[in-house]
Amino acid sequence: MSARTVLITGGTSGIGKAAAEALHSRGYGVAVTGQRTESVTRAREELPGDVLVLQADARSLADTDKVVAEVGARFGSLTTLFLNAGVSLPMTLENCDEAAYDEVFAVNTKGQFFTLAKALPLLSDGASVIVTVGIGATRSLPGNSVAAGSHGAMLAMIPTLALELAPRRIRINAVSPGFTDTPMTRTALGTASDDVAATMEAMAEQNPFGRLGRPEDIAGTVAFLASDEAAYVTGQEIVVSGGAGLAI
Repeated sequence: MSARTVLITGGTSGIGKAAAEALHSRGYGVAVTGQRTESVTRAREELPGDVLVLQADARSLADTDKVVAEVGARFGSLTTLFLNAGVSLPMTLENCDEAAYDEVFAVNTKGQFFTLAKALPLLSDGASVIVTVGIGATRSLPGNSVAAGSHGAMLAMIPTLALELAPRRIRINAVSPGFTDTPMTRTALGTASDDVAATMEAMAEQNPFGRLGRPEDIAGTVAFLASDEAAYVTGQEIVVSGGAGLAI
């Protein structure tokens, strides 16, 4: 491959932003998207000046078309696509809400799938596609059934997508973080706890490594999956959780 380039959806904060910084430091041309104006503004201030920061709603196929067009104009092609945009809206059967349900699937499933479909013409042969899933897709977390279903749908697609993309040697893999200290995690916890810091401390104590994940932990795995060292890895899920979920 020639110059390495990456588009990161949901790349203006948390895991996506850490991945943008990690890949930029490795010489990648980087483009990121974010939905919230304040997050996009902050990313433009904090990320390196040559990072392309675009505001886009992951639910909107029209926004996705615009992103693909702008990224194509900037880079010409992509060697990595990191599908990281996601939303977590905790709900149970007792308090479920149709609009919230639709939003979760629109971002986590529909948005991810169609971003891949629309970006496919930009992907170079031998490119890497990475999808953020999360351990909640395969482990029981109270109030997480809808988010788990939305991420689990993408996880279920990955083996088939890997075979569809294999003739062009395009790899697709999932990275599944455990609880990670990100703005989205703190917001989600805030819906169920009056003391987010205490809740996070308690969660850290339960982790085998004694801490929550950091965005940089996930970014390192993303960088590996994007690299030539992972050139023969496709259709897989890598869990990055410090051992969370292993105990019985």
